[in-house]
Amino acid sequence: MRPAETFYQTLLDNLYDGVYFADKDRNITYWNHGAENITGYAASDVIGHACRDNLLNHCTENGHELCLNDCPLTRSMETGKHQEAEAYLRHADGHRVPVLIRTSPIYNDQGEVVGAVEIFSNNSKLFKARNRIRQLQESAFTDALTGLGNRRLADTKLQAALLDFRQNRQRFGLAMLDIDHFKLVNDAFGHDVGDRILRMTADTIKANLRQTDIPIRWGGEEFLLIIEDAEKFSLMAVAEKIRALVERSHINLLSGQEVNVTISIGATLIRAEDDIQSLLNRADSLMYRSKENGRNLVTCE
Repeated sequence: MRPAETFYQTLLDNLYDGVYFADKDRNITYWNHGAENITGYAASDVIGHACRDNLLNHCTENGHELCLNDCPLTRSMETGKHQEAEAYLRHADGHRVPVLIRTSPIYNDQGEVVGAVEIFSNNSKLFKARNRIRQLQESAFTDALTGLGNRRLADTKLQAALLDFRQNRQRFGLAMLDIDHFKLVNDAFGHDVGDRILRMTADTIKANLRQTDIPIRWGGEEFLLIIEDAEKFSLMAVAEKIRALVERSHINLLSGQEVNVTISIGATLIRAEDDIQSLLNRADSLMYRSKENGRNLVTCE
């Protein structure tokens, strides 16, 4: 090997990023130390094998296999263009490693494509940063105690639902829920038990709605349900189901005592003249009517 070739191979071998070459048949002809470190596969494990043998089993976050169906190396050789993709390779130990992949065609002196080079880098830090951003975004719309949406999420979803109603006549309903005599629970058993009651109520609500419906912790012991694609009978049915299931739920104290609560609900459908505030006010008024009529009731109109 000539000194210049030795220099460049040493340079490639010592790059932090993984680098490998493949010929037109996708047979791997070079594998650097960076590739060994990221994948756990030594050069002797892969050189002479075809990347289409799916050794690294690159896949997207949705499980789509790139090596068999949408290989960036193949696309580079077919199009003569650089390609870039985010993927998850299978480490020699079996776990998945997020990587950023860049591929480029390799030409001979006659300008013919004779193979391609792939450079890939461990993308874990970027993925962790994205996940952290996603978590922060989610936490901005999530009630910390119950895991339900908060008022900020409610504002966003209500604005979208109202726009959909005005543009497409897609009706939706609201149900305002309040735990009956919640202050008495806090006074009798303490705030820790009160928090458990709130979580129990939230979990019961969340587990028994359709995926399209949106549960919100409105504040204190109040909850809001945004029920999409609703008519009066379906809105009433959802509200009544939640009322009955909460009534039949309880938490167990260390003393062996069971603590349960009931809820009062006001439910209403969007009307042509409504804005968000008028809709909320009507649901709130109906909820208090349920309380005035004895609690543990649904009032719907």
